[in-house]
Amino acid sequence: MLQQILHDMYIDPELLAELSDVQKHILFYKMREEQLRRWREREAWEALAQAEGLRPTKVKRASNKHIQWLLGEDGEVWVWIMGEGPGDKPYEEISEELIAEKARLQAQREAEELWRQKEAEITKTFRDALANEKARILAEKWKVEMEDRKAAKVLEERIHEEFKRKEEEERKRGEEQIRLQEERRARELYWTLKQAQLQGQASEDEERAWEEQLRRSKAADEERSRRAQHARDEYRRLSLRAIQKGTVAGLSFMFQELGQNHEQEARLYHHFPGLGPPLPLAVPVSRTWERPLRPVSREVIVRWFKEEQLPRRAGFERNTKSIAPWFHGIISREDAEDLLENMTEGAFLVRVSEKIWGYTLSYRLQKGFKHFLVDASGDFYSFLGVDPNRHATLTDLIDFHKEEIITVSGGELLQEPCGQRDSPPDYHLLFE
Repeated sequence: MLQQILHDMYIDPELLAELSDVQKHILFYKMREEQLRRWREREAWEALAQAEGLRPTKVKRASNKHIQWLLGEDGEVWVWIMGEGPGDKPYEEISEELIAEKARLQAQREAEELWRQKEAEITKTFRDALANEKARILAEKWKVEMEDRKAAKVLEERIHEEFKRKEEEERKRGEEQIRLQEERRARELYWTLKQAQLQGQASEDEERAWEEQLRRSKAADEERSRRAQHARDEYRRLSLRAIQKGTVAGLSFMFQELGQNHEQEARLYHHFPGLGPPLPLAVPVSRTWERPLRPVSREVIVRWFKEEQLPRRAGFERNTKSIAPWFHGIISREDAEDLLENMTEGAFLVRVSEKIWGYTLSYRLQKGFKHFLVDASGDFYSFLGVDPNRHATLTDLIDFHKEEIITVSGGELLQEPCGQRDSPPDYHLLFE
C-alpha cells in the first residue's frame, strides 16, 4: 500500500485521517524523497540526452541590465531612512506635507485649465455682444440720420465702458468660483491620497504577516524533516533489533533498501550466534477470489479475513487455538476509544480496519488515544509509514512492540491488552 501511495503521490483523505502525526511525518518524508528521486532521474536523463545530441543545449541569453549601488563614506551601501536622518522632520509630518503639496499642485493645475476655459468663454461672449451692439447703434444712427456725431461717439464710449465694467465683474466672479473649486478639489485629493497611504500601510502589514507565516512554514518543514530523519535512524536500529530477536519475516524492509542478497543475509545471521538460519517470508496464501483495491463493505472484509487471514492465524495467541485478548472485530474508532476510556496508559487493542486490508492498533495515552494502521495487504504485517519491520504474523508484531517502542517521539510500549466487554464478542462474525 505504501508503494502504491508513493507511485501515485496521492493518499485518500479518509485514509490520511486514520494516520497518527508520526505516521503523517514519515509519509510526508518518504513522498518528498520520491519527488527528489524523480527529479534527479529526470535531470540525469536530460543531461544524457544533451550529451548524445538528442536535445539542444539550453543557452542563457546575456542581459545588459545591472544594478549599481550608491556607496557611503564607509564604503557600504548608502541608506537613508526618511524621518530618521539628522535634522529630519518626523516621518508622519514629512508624509503629511508631501501629501498636502501633491494635492495642492494637482488642484492648481486643474484650476488653471478651468480658468483658461472660463476666460475664453467670457471673452468670446462679450466680444460677440459688443459687436452686435455696435452694429445696432450704427444701423440706428444711419436710419435716423443723426446729425450730432459727437453725441453718438459719447454714447458709444459709455456703452463700451459699461460692457467693460460688466466684463471685469464677470471675471472676478469666475476667478472666485475657480478659487473655491480649487480649494475643494485640493481637499478631495488630500483625502484620496491619505486613504491610499493608509491602504499602503495596511498592505505592508499584510506583507510582513505573510513573510512571518512563510518563515514559520519553512521552520515547520525543517522540523518535520529533522524528526523524520531521526525516526528513520531509530527505525533502522529497531530493524536490526528485530532481526536479532528473530521475530521479523526475512530480514525486514532494511535489506530491500540496502539491496543485500541471500548470501549477505546468511552472513549476518551467522554473525549473531543462536539465531539460526533466516526464516523465509510467509508463504503467500492462495486466493480463490479477486480482492478489490480497498474494502468496499463489511461482507467483503469478513470474506477477506476468513480466506486470507485465518490460514495465517491472525488474531490467535502464539502456538494455541485461543483468540488473543487484544483482538477485536470490525469496530469503529469511537467504539475502540470507548473500550480504552477507563484503562491506564499503555493499554491497547487491535481491530479489523474498514479503510485498508489490515488492522488498526488503538493505543491509550495518559490523555487521549493514538491509532496506528497495520498493513496486511501482502504476506507480512507492518505499521503503515512508521515501522520498517515486516513481521511474519500479527502476534509477532504485537509481541515485538511489547519490548520495543512504536515511535521515538511518542515512546508507545504495548502493556495491557483490552479485551471484550459484550457478549457475543465483537469478532464473532469473523469466526463463524
